[in-house]
Amino acid sequence: MAFISIIVGIVLLIKGGDWLMRSAVSLSLRQNIPKIVIGMTVVSFATSAPELIVSIRSALLGHPDLALGNVIGSNIANLGLVLAITIMISPIRVNYNFYKTDWPMMISATILFFIFILFDYNLSSLEGAVMFIVLICFLLYLIFFQKETVVDEISENVNILTYTQITYYLIVGGFSLWLGSETLIKGAVTLAIDNGVSERIISISIISIGTSIPELSASVIAVINKEKAISIGNLIGSNIFNLLAVLGITSIIAPVNVIDMGLVYNDIWWMLGISLLILPLVFIFKRNILSRIEGLILLTVYFMFIYPLISG
Repeated sequence: MAFISIIVGIVLLIKGGDWLMRSAVSLSLRQNIPKIVIGMTVVSFATSAPELIVSIRSALLGHPDLALGNVIGSNIANLGLVLAITIMISPIRVNYNFYKTDWPMMISATILFFIFILFDYNLSSLEGAVMFIVLICFLLYLIFFQKETVVDEISENVNILTYTQITYYLIVGGFSLWLGSETLIKGAVTLAIDNGVSERIISISIISIGTSIPELSASVIAVINKEKAISIGNLIGSNIFNLLAVLGITSIIAPVNVIDMGLVYNDIWWMLGISLLILPLVFIFKRNILSRIEGLILLTVYFMFIYPLISG
């Protein structure tokens, strides 16, 4: 039953996030907000809503390892699993913006989180506020100075909802996110207790992979259908938001304390390592191209990280 609760919770979170994004995008378009601003703010926050709700509820309910493990595991899975599978299906060409903005910002956010959590094994409200302010500054920089380099995430043929539909999807999406987070957290805690494993292991593996499913399915479907170019910036952007928005906002609301030291002595090092690994992979074999060989390397690294956790 615990595992079923986790699956149901993940499905509710995915659907709730999708409904919330549809309503938020439609409302923004009806208010004549520029699409570039919608793509960098509304869409980014909406797609991070499942991770955000789960992390906030986990911290408030006294399960900080679920909050941290969810974000750390998702960031590792985005690069080691989602990106790996995507480029094994179809190679990705890396553009100049990767070197100038995307990768440096991801590493900066990772190191900032690394310093905050390693110093006292705690993310305080002040540290969370600093992380969130850094995110806002980054978004303002992209909106005002890097417009031409941002991939537009809003389709030209987007179906704009009526105000009645917007209200409906906002309510249903919000309720789905709340119910999904409650179901997921209770299932994860029960599964951990029943199997004698830590909440960190459950969050870093099952929950993080589950919340990465939307990114994986969207990337794979887009590659197969050749609907649009797949950018590594999308996944890097997700990692930036997970750290600065999800953990930033969570720790502002409820400071996060590390309980399982495996998070700081093992997991965050893997997150930092795989984030750093992306840069040399861009130059190995074929310059500015991430191909099947790099995908296999990333998948191997992810397996080396996750196997000892799930087998131990």
